[in-house]
Amino acid sequence: MRNRIKYSQNFLKDSDLVRALIAKSGISTNDIVCEIGAGEGIITSELLKVAKKVIAFEVDQKLFNGLRRGLGNETKLELKPGDFLDFPLPNYPYKVFSNIPFNITAQVIKKLTSASNPPLDSHLIVQKEAAEKFVGGTLMAVLLYPRFELKIIHRFNKRDFSPTPNVDIVLLNIKKREKALIDDNLKNEFQDFVAYNFNKPSVKIPKPSQLSNADWLRYFEPSQKTVGAYSKMLMEQESLEKIHRTRVDKNWRKALDI
Repeated sequence: MRNRIKYSQNFLKDSDLVRALIAKSGISTNDIVCEIGAGEGIITSELLKVAKKVIAFEVDQKLFNGLRRGLGNETKLELKPGDFLDFPLPNYPYKVFSNIPFNITAQVIKKLTSASNPPLDSHLIVQKEAAEKFVGGTLMAVLLYPRFELKIIHRFNKRDFSPTPNVDIVLLNIKKREKALIDDNLKNEFQDFVAYNFNKPSVKIPKPSQLSNADWLRYFEPSQKTVGAYSKMLMEQESLEKIHRTRVDKNWRKALDI
């Protein structure tokens, strides 16, 4: 399987655009920045000009070797060969700026936002459709809202990338709130409340399509009947993901005559 297909990679071409987006992100010489899927290093090179340190992850061995040849002497750069999802996150303050592989968008965002030490600020280049689901209107958007501010801050032209993607791409900003909108001791109760009511709301709650992310906090009321709803939902999702992965693997084998 060709690696660009396997890792869903579309590389930015314009260093000036990358430089402008990094400037817009507010990354400075005080920041340690993680880059997920460093690719050919166009973002890495620009981050090194402004950040205190860059930790770059790259799973594709050929691309990693290219990064090591081109940027291996940079003292502010720490190169990590392998899948970002397999590495522990830093235990100190850090930020993220990445053009992530599109096929692991959900897993990356889940890892970053569920961590005990999430990044202070993340800028992720992702498909527009995926970004919109995390910004609002979905269960995941509601669950993230109390701890994070999510918004789309840039919309790319397809010609900004090589190869040219067949989907719209945006820059998604995920900023950790200085103070969560809900107490930590009520986090699990809120997750259960949302998971329980999102697909089968009670008579006291309007349809989810009629609620903003903030509305869920206004209607939130811990209840014994919702206990365990979030864990149950996660188990169901994991089961569906396993089925989906199996089908995808079979389709790839068939398409490639493996």
